[in-house]
Amino acid sequence: MKKIGTLSLIAASMMASTAFAADFSFDRPGIGMGTGITPVGHLAWEQSLPSVSYQEGIVDGEKDKTLTVNGDMLLRTGLADGLELQLGWQGPVWQQYKRAGAKKESNGLGDVSIGLKKSIDLKDDRLSMALLAKAIIATGNDEFTAHDDIYSLSSAVAYEFSDLIGTSMTMRYEAQNSNWAVTAIPTIDYKIAGKLSGYSEFVYRKAESQDYEYGLGTGLVYALNNRTQLDASIGVDLNGDQKSYNGGFGVSVLF
Repeated sequence: MKKIGTLSLIAASMMASTAFAADFSFDRPGIGMGTGITPVGHLAWEQSLPSVSYQEGIVDGEKDKTLTVNGDMLLRTGLADGLELQLGWQGPVWQQYKRAGAKKESNGLGDVSIGLKKSIDLKDDRLSMALLAKAIIATGNDEFTAHDDIYSLSSAVAYEFSDLIGTSMTMRYEAQNSNWAVTAIPTIDYKIAGKLSGYSEFVYRKAESQDYEYGLGTGLVYALNNRTQLDASIGVDLNGDQKSYNGGFGVSVLF
């Protein structure tokens, strides 16, 4: 009887873990945060292949261009039911700067981050919520670091209208060296065909003593299975006369 009881408990545990894994969602791509939590005993690896940004502006009457390529990554693991630990790294970075016919190339390593993400049970099958407390530690090389640590608290609320369309809102509050910033990111995601889906988001950001910043982003996600996905994304900043674009490719795996 004890052996049968033990086997039943193991089977029930495996079924619960499988169901939880099926509800899991990756945070890539996009700037907005998902509400999914990594199951206990599992590891999610989210890797860019790579991320790219391009900026073009006018300084003292001369056009300057900056191209940045980096391989950022994020590791997520479940600590308890509804709670996960996140470890991130902006990865190796390569940058090219052009101005007035001169070109400069540099490379180095970016900052690391650590965070705790907690799901909030709203007692609704279609409505979900999560909170993320995160610290970006300025450990990168001089040209690729925030210089001062950044502490943030983010919240995300997602609502599934149907199996085809969902929406979410991410709010992020940041503090860096006594300066604050707030970012709002409304997002819509949609099924396209089969395993292919897409998303579109609007980014609003206001930092202390800085002008308002706006951006648009969109991307595609292809789910190889419920534990692996490929993604491609592109975005544009809508800030004055300066041209700024970002995008990239990525892969995410749940082990």
